[in-house]
Amino acid sequence: MKNTQKPAPRTAATAPARERFTEEERGAMKERAQELKASARRGSRADKAAEDEAAVLAKIAEMPDPDRVMAERLHAIVKAAAPDLAPKLWYGMPSYAKDGKVVCFFQSAQKFNTRYATLGFSDKARLDEGTMWATSYALTELTPADEARIGALVKQAAG
Repeated sequence: MKNTQKPAPRTAATAPARERFTEEERGAMKERAQELKASARRGSRADKAAEDEAAVLAKIAEMPDPDRVMAERLHAIVKAAAPDLAPKLWYGMPSYAKDGKVVCFFQSAQKFNTRYATLGFSDKARLDEGTMWATSYALTELTPADEARIGALVKQAAG
């Protein structure tokens, strides 16, 4: 007797992880694992802060133009608007944390092959405005007005 039942089609829930995530997403997860391992190996808090900022600046330097130029400017804006936020890598992206929790991050357009870069805010950011508010912003360039708005958002997010 021959089995005539066909296997159920694969869905996102039943597909292996390698089929559910893009190559870029798997790369970001690998970067995050490396970040966590590196963080566990570091010594004093001052050493961690200096190494984290150096890692962020190195990651920014690797970015292609115009993302690199935008990320450098955003780094300066965040440092000026909220000097208490600590730069660190988060899934291979420059991010800024308060008490070890990411508040905001920059995702280059190249990271996930998108047509624009993104400035994102986590749920730790205090951007609440009524019952609905933006948590990320698409960036194609930075004008002086954009820079002022970003500075105000970062200041508010840092609380």
